[in-house]
This record gives sequence, C-alpha cells and structure tokens, in this order.
Amino acid sequence: MEVKICVQHAARELVLECDQSPDEIERIVSEALAGKTNLLTLEDNRGRRVLVPADRLAFVEIGEQIERRVGFGAM
Repeated sequence: MEVKICVQHAARELVLECDQSPDEIERIVSEALAGKTNLLTLEDNRGRRVLVPADRLAFVEIGEQIERRVGFGAM
C-alpha cells in the first residue's frame, strides 16, 4: 500500500510502502488527528518508522501500489 504524507511547511511529501490495509492506515491517521496520540507513526516495508507530529499534518493519501513497468513492451 502506498501512503503519501504531506507535512505543513515542508517542500516535499513523504512516500511510504506499507503492508497495512487501507482501513488500518486510516484508523491510525484518524486517531492521530483526533488527539488520541501526538504522533502519526507508520512503519514501511523495510521496517523503518516515520513519526510526524499530528498537528503538522496537511493531508494523507492512501492508494494502491503501482507496478513500475520497464522496457519497450510497457508502452
């Protein structure tokens, strides 16, 4: 699952590949925005954790992972 996180006053967005379901990611983001936790914490496929202060979130986009095609047959 691809997750894009936009942080206020940051020039770039964070992009993660997660094994969690879209519903689980939405629940985690909703809890952070509701004030249940001060940090949005997600872990990517490689085991790295991303921590973002909940009050600095601009938006979170949850989408399917897109296969990247390589070569001339991909056109």
